[in-house]
Amino acid sequence: MTPTEPAEERPMSPPVVHSLREQIREHILEGIVSGRWQPGERIVERRIAAELLVSQTPVREALRELESLRLIESAPNKGVRVRELTAADLKESYPVRAGLEQVAAELAAGSLAEDTSALEREVAALRAADRTGDGEAQVRHTVAFHREIVLASGNSVLLHTWESLGIEVWTTLSIRWLSPEPRAHAEDHAELVAAFARRDPRIGELLKTHVLSCAPRV
Repeated sequence: MTPTEPAEERPMSPPVVHSLREQIREHILEGIVSGRWQPGERIVERRIAAELLVSQTPVREALRELESLRLIESAPNKGVRVRELTAADLKESYPVRAGLEQVAAELAAGSLAEDTSALEREVAALRAADRTGDGEAQVRHTVAFHREIVLASGNSVLLHTWESLGIEVWTTLSIRWLSPEPRAHAEDHAELVAAFARRDPRIGELLKTHVLSCAPRV
């Protein structure tokens, strides 16, 4: 083929949605949240590998990631165990998250005032989840709502730092472990959408207050 000839079109491969490590991490996380592994209980790497029919390498990588999120802990000759988490542990990330999202809201205020459709989609999904009491969907769309704000800030460092906090993990644990009673989430988020739309100069402070109000009560 000469440089002037058009390149042959080839079918695109479907995108990989989740890596093996991410799938294993979600499997272990669900086991911790559901109580399969109790606080203080050992998680055996080779058993998970045998159960999922994978090598121990991606299991080890997933466990290392969960350790970085402070959900598990390892010690020489003792292996990996689920941490004894308290409400205070779950609460620690919220002031950091609130500060990051305050900055994100202030950076994103202009663009979101022009177009709140991404936020409105998540609020609509939250209304549906609230009606059915679908806790998993409430967590998923709550986190997605806040991620849209951070994305709209246009600051990749801010986004990376926010994601490194493991927002979805801690939100899931906070709701399932410490707030088991049903709670409506849509209206609180709809108020934030309205604040962006009307260009409320206090939007950063409003979002910060909202995030802090979601922190577990110690």
